[in-house]
Amino acid sequence: MGKTGEKIRRSFQYALLAVATGGLVGILDTIFGRGLLIISDIRNLHYRYLIPFLPVAGLAIAWLYQHFNKESLKGMTLVFETGQQKREEIPLALIPLVMVTTWITHLFGGSAGREGVAVQIGATLSHALGRRCHLPENGRIMLVTGMAAGFGGLFQTPLAAVFFAMEVIVAGYLDYEALLPALIASYTSSFTSHALGLEKFVVTLTGTLDLSEKKNVFGILILGIAFGLTGRLFSFCLQKMKKKLGEKIKSPFWRIGLGAVPLAVFLLLLHSGRYSGLGTNLIRESFHGGTVYAYDWILKLVLTIVTLAIGFQGGEVTPLFSIGATLGVVLSGILGLPAMTCAALGYAAVFGSATNTLLAPIMIGLEVFGPAEMLPFVIVCVIAYLMNGDRSIYAAQGRIEKKFHIKKILRNCQSAFKKNSLGYFLYKN
Repeated sequence: MGKTGEKIRRSFQYALLAVATGGLVGILDTIFGRGLLIISDIRNLHYRYLIPFLPVAGLAIAWLYQHFNKESLKGMTLVFETGQQKREEIPLALIPLVMVTTWITHLFGGSAGREGVAVQIGATLSHALGRRCHLPENGRIMLVTGMAAGFGGLFQTPLAAVFFAMEVIVAGYLDYEALLPALIASYTSSFTSHALGLEKFVVTLTGTLDLSEKKNVFGILILGIAFGLTGRLFSFCLQKMKKKLGEKIKSPFWRIGLGAVPLAVFLLLLHSGRYSGLGTNLIRESFHGGTVYAYDWILKLVLTIVTLAIGFQGGEVTPLFSIGATLGVVLSGILGLPAMTCAALGYAAVFGSATNTLLAPIMIGLEVFGPAEMLPFVIVCVIAYLMNGDRSIYAAQGRIEKKFHIKKILRNCQSAFKKNSLGYFLYKN
């Protein structure tokens, strides 16, 4: 068989595995996601009785990992190390452990997300399938495929999921060989989870910002800077706090048990559990004209950092969405811009800044909020990306020297302005 025939055969194998991965991950995402919704509803109804037991829940989480599989505690770091070919496999025990411990975190009021769980599930499953099929480069291509399936199935944003998976392992680098299987897996997973009843968050922006007005241009620039610095602050504080606590309190039981006591007190007293869980309540308030306090974003930021740093399980992305949305509403009043538009821009850009990704948050803007404000999304996300200081919530994320990459992006962004074309910008980058 010639090189062309071998390439076609491999592509067909990856496509079949991508379909299987997407279907299986979509089912697991649905089980996890629907379970999380039920647990969140229970906590909201009985928060006075559940949040005080957060320290006990933390000790249970630490015991589960210590008893069943200590290595799985590294979570996303295992995924990054595998993608960077620093390790050969991810333990399958990670899947049930991360699902159960995240449910426990949310039931008792921890401020955490869910995407990390979905990405870990997808990466672990796809990588195991690739190894069993003895495919070449499975540690790279299959890992990206699974990550895309996990993110896409949970959030039902398949394009954002693909670019997130491709961008996040090594910042500034896209592995286009993984594009097709990642697309197949992401769309399959998204379709599966939707068919099984998992709902997608969608807000349609009907108005458009007139960028011919100087006030609006100035406002957009300020928003980009503010969102970029917020994502940077979150990443910096999370990594610093994890490191410091890990050095000073070696025992995971003492770290999570002691840290959860003041955390539970604050979560209970600050607006009756308003900042516990995913933060979807804050997102809902931001987009539906509800009450948004000027300090909502900073309290959610601090409490999420503490929750994750002391050892509770869950992701960072949904809290980042809520931080960005609430900050956007606050800044909209200062800048005189539409609150819903600013909330949407913050929703995407803070996520992009904190994860050190560029195309994924732009795709989030497209898939969640529609095409009406795509040019502002591009501008704000680019600025936020440039402002993040090359920091990421993922300590194990690889890096490529950013300075030349940035110059290229800025040149192409300028050309995109002249051509008024998002497609031109994405094509050139």
